[in-house]
Amino acid sequence: MATGTSTTSKKVNSVSGITVRLCGDSGDGMQLLGTQLTNTSALAGNDVATFPDFPAEIRAPRGTRAGVSGFQVQFASEEIFTPGDVLDALVVMNPAAMVTNLGDLRKGGILIANEDGFNDKEFKLAKVESNPLDASVIEETYRVIKVPMTQLTRDAVAEFGLGTKIADRCKNFFAMGMVYWLFGRSLDPTLRFIEAKFGKKPEVAAANVAALRAGWAFGETTEAFGESYQVEAAELPPGTYRNIMGNQALAWGLIAASKKSGKDMFYGTYPITPASDILHELTKYKNCGVRTFQAEDEIAAICSTIGAAFGGSMGVTASSGPGIALKGEAMGLGMMLELPMIIINVQRGGPSTGLPTKTEQSDLLQAMYGRNGEAPLPILAPRSPGDCFAIAVEAWRLAVECMLPVIILSDGYIANGSEPWKIPTMDELPEIKIKHPEGTQGDEPFMPYARDENLARPWAIPGTPGLMHRVGGLEKEDVTGNVSYDPANHQHMTDTRAAKVAKIAERVPEQDIFGEPEGDVLVVSWGGTYGSCHTAVANLRADGNKVSHIHLRYLNPMPSNIGTLLKSFKKVVVPELNKGQLRMLLRSEYLVDCIGINKVQGKPFSVTELVEQIGEQLPASNNVRNKAG
Repeated sequence: MATGTSTTSKKVNSVSGITVRLCGDSGDGMQLLGTQLTNTSALAGNDVATFPDFPAEIRAPRGTRAGVSGFQVQFASEEIFTPGDVLDALVVMNPAAMVTNLGDLRKGGILIANEDGFNDKEFKLAKVESNPLDASVIEETYRVIKVPMTQLTRDAVAEFGLGTKIADRCKNFFAMGMVYWLFGRSLDPTLRFIEAKFGKKPEVAAANVAALRAGWAFGETTEAFGESYQVEAAELPPGTYRNIMGNQALAWGLIAASKKSGKDMFYGTYPITPASDILHELTKYKNCGVRTFQAEDEIAAICSTIGAAFGGSMGVTASSGPGIALKGEAMGLGMMLELPMIIINVQRGGPSTGLPTKTEQSDLLQAMYGRNGEAPLPILAPRSPGDCFAIAVEAWRLAVECMLPVIILSDGYIANGSEPWKIPTMDELPEIKIKHPEGTQGDEPFMPYARDENLARPWAIPGTPGLMHRVGGLEKEDVTGNVSYDPANHQHMTDTRAAKVAKIAERVPEQDIFGEPEGDVLVVSWGGTYGSCHTAVANLRADGNKVSHIHLRYLNPMPSNIGTLLKSFKKVVVPELNKGQLRMLLRSEYLVDCIGINKVQGKPFSVTELVEQIGEQLPASNNVRNKAG
C-alpha cells in the first residue's frame, strides 16, 4: 500500500501530539529516519519541532554510550514550541542507546528495541552486565516491544542479492515503516525520497523500499502492537509552509537580503561544526548571485569577507565559538573600516573544542566584548529555526543602514532543529535601500567619514572617480579618514562608533511581552531557549500565576523599553544555557537584580525543569502548583 493506509481492525487512538526519539549507532541511520519522519509529519499538516543529537566523531565508537546518535521529533495537532519533554515512544537499536535514553521515556511509554542488537558483545561495549530488556522493572514500567529488526530486514531484502553489510543498513527503513504504521504516517514521501536518493542504484533503492514496507507490514500484523495513534493536522495560519532547519533558513534569508538590496553575496568561511551547513546550502545557489569561498583558515575567511564588503558586495562569514575567537582581530578591523557585513556565530559547547555537536549559549560575552579596544557591534539572535530567515534579513538591513558589521548569534539547537515555516513573498520582506555616493566633480575632496543621520559613513565603491580614500586599522581622523594619533580625535571617534550602535535602538521594535506588563515574575530569554521558556510560562499562567515572558532578539542594543519592563516586576528570572551572561548584562545596564537559571550540559532546557524553577520564585500564596504540592 503506497499510502500506508491500514486495513486492520486494530484500535486507532486520536491524540493531540506524539514525541518520539530514535536512537542507535552513528551508522544506523537515525538522523535519516528522524528527518523523514519530520518531513512526513510536516506534509501531513502537523506542527513539528525536532532535536537531532549526535556524537562529534565522524565515525563514533560503535556500541558505546558515547557513540549514540539520536533524533527527537514532536508532531502535534496544535501549535508547539519545543521537541517535547518526555517521550511517548523510544526506538533503540542497541543497549547503549537504551541505557542512555530510557530515563526520558514516560511511564507507560512505548519502548521498541531491535533485540538482534542486544547480545554479549553489545552488552560489553555499553558497559552493562546483562540484557537491560530482561529487567523486571523495565517490563513493569514501559510497554516493551522486542523486534528482531536485523533478521527481519535481511529476510525482506534477501531477493536483491545484497551483502550482509549492505542489507543491514536497510534496517533503519524497516524501523521507519514500523513507526509510520504506529503513528499513521504516509509512506509516499519516503518512497519518493528513496527514488530520488538511490535511483542510480536500483537494487539498493528496491531493498530500502522492501524494508520500509516490511516494517509497515510487521506493525500491521504483529500482536505486539494492539493499537496505533493518529495526530490530526494542526490549524496554522493560512499560507504555504515547508519544513526548514535553522542553518538552511539562515542561508535562504541571506539570499533574500542580497536580492532585496540588489547586491551579490560573497560568503567567506572555514568549515566548522555546527556552522558548515550554511556553506553547504549556499553553494547550491550560484544562480542567485551567491559566491562561496572555503578559505584555508578562519582569519583568511573573514579577511576575504572584508575585502568583498570593501568592493561593494554583501559580505558574510560564519563560524562557531573557537573560530570566532580567531576572527576577533579582523572583526575589529571591519568595525574600524565601518563596512557593512554579517558575522554569524552558530554557538556550541565550549570552551576550546568543547562539545562540537552539543548546544550552548556561552558566546554572548564573546560577541559583546571579544575584540581588543572599544569595539561594540550590533548583536541579533534568532529564536527558532524559522526565525533565522527573518534575522538574516534584519541583520543586513542594519548593516547597510549603519555601515558596520552585525553579529548573528545562533546556536546548535536552532541550527540543527526544524519546524514548519510559512514561506513569505519577496514583497513581504522589508526594503533594503543602498545608495552609493557618486563621483565628485572638480577639486572638491571626498570625505569618507562624513556621516548621515544614522552616523553611517558613505559606502564608496573602489574605482569610482573622485572617491579615492585610504582604509586600514589605524585610527581615522574625523570626516577625512586620514590616520590620526590625536587624543581628542580618538575619544571622539570611539564615542561616535559606540553612539552609532546605541542609536540602533531607535529603529528596532519595542520589546513585546507574553502576559501582562507587570506582575510577580518576568522571565527573560534569548536564542534557542524561546520554545521551552514560552511553554513553561504559558503553563504557569494557565494555573493563575502572575508571570510574563519577554524574549530578546536584539541583544546589542536592546530595545528601548527593556528597562521599564524589567522594573515592572517583583522578580526577574533569566534562563540561559551558560553561567549567567545575559543576567550579567541586564544587571550592569539596568541595575535590576536578576535570578539565573543556568545549565551547561549540552542539552536544552526542558519545560518541566523551567516550570519547577520559575515556580520557586513565585509567591507561595499565588503559586497554584506550590499549593497543590
